[in-house]
Amino acid sequence: MTSETPVTEMSFEQAMKELERVVDQLERGDVALDASIALYERGAALKKRCEDELKRAEEKVAAITLDASGQPTGTQPLDAS
Repeated sequence: MTSETPVTEMSFEQAMKELERVVDQLERGDVALDASIALYERGAALKKRCEDELKRAEEKVAAITLDASGQPTGTQPLDAS
């Protein structure tokens, strides 16, 4: 059973919790094909929501990185490595 809440209105925690439920349902393999497709599509949207939220959090962390003296350095790009 999935939530009726639009994915775009969910917090990271809500999206992760529902994504876990979707994965559990799909892994059980006892869902009809049409329902499985709908679950997969919902899961894909939830995954994207979580990735977007993590990216925003990473950007915030990068923006408050401290220099050697312990002072904030301002915004810095994330290291891609």
